[in-house]
Amino acid sequence: MFFKKKDKKDNENFIKIAALLIHAAKIDENYSQKEHSIIQKTLLELGVAGDDLEKIIENAQKIEEDSNQILDFTKQIKMMDNKNKIKIIETLWKIVYSNNVADNYETSLMTRLGGLLYIDNKTMGDIKERVKKEIL
Repeated sequence: MFFKKKDKKDNENFIKIAALLIHAAKIDENYSQKEHSIIQKTLLELGVAGDDLEKIIENAQKIEEDSNQILDFTKQIKMMDNKNKIKIIETLWKIVYSNNVADNYETSLMTRLGGLLYIDNKTMGDIKERVKKEIL
């Protein structure tokens, strides 16, 4: 679990994390139920309370629609420990490959996120290959 003590700020942080995941899911213009399920599962694993889950996702969708950049979504993730950062990156790759193919927009997003989240190319590549083997 990412946050030790649940408070209002936790949900704000979860909303931003969810907004980034939703952004990745929507970048190919096909936000599927499978991607939605991947996002739900990840948020629960990060510590979102089950009764808060859909409200967090709903709020995340609103801020993702109103945003024209991803920097605000990545701020909280940068401060996470490496284990949780890796979990987010794995989830992003699962979203990208949920339809069995990564398009140019998705791979470009992942390249940008690697830099923004301070994940080196080797680690990004290793995670990508592990997810591809798992999914494909």
